[in-house]
Amino acid sequence: MKILAIADRPPRTPIRETINEQHPQIIITLGDLDMYDLRGLDDIRDIPKIGVYGNHCSGTYFPDYGIENMHLKTKEIDGVLFGGFEGSIRYKKGDAPMYTEEEASELLKDFPYVDVMLAHSPPKGIHDEDDPAHQGLQALRDYVERMQPKYFLHGHTYVSEGTQEDLLGNTKVVHVYADQILDLST
Repeated sequence: MKILAIADRPPRTPIRETINEQHPQIIITLGDLDMYDLRGLDDIRDIPKIGVYGNHCSGTYFPDYGIENMHLKTKEIDGVLFGGFEGSIRYKKGDAPMYTEEEASELLKDFPYVDVMLAHSPPKGIHDEDDPAHQGLQALRDYVERMQPKYFLHGHTYVSEGTQEDLLGNTKVVHVYADQILDLST
């Protein structure tokens, strides 16, 4: 399955151009984006669009672009089961999607198996940065270790400006920065 994944920075190439050249089967947003970053998505109606909000998102632009919010939901697309978790570790007060470890653990305790988990933050210990605001959630790590999805896609950290991939057990954890074309074999 070919995916156009977008996270944390505007796409480097206009979305329509990427679609015409790469022919993705699905478009995924992984947070910390705004309406300006995603211009062009509103015209796309023939490709499924799913995503999660990040800790710097307004939490309001998905409906305008026809993006299905996957936070704590699952959806099957072409035989692949997707699920999602928004936001990051709570590092300040405010209304943005941020969670304490206890809150995240409670929300994910009964979340079912998915083939591809979408999240803004990484699992703790994978693609973390030194500062506390850009570290992964232990609850996401616990989920991956318990359920072993085939893929875990995230943004939030800035480990590199390209795609960074690592394994956590049997799960391929993929860091997305700006726009990336990913080919997931499931």
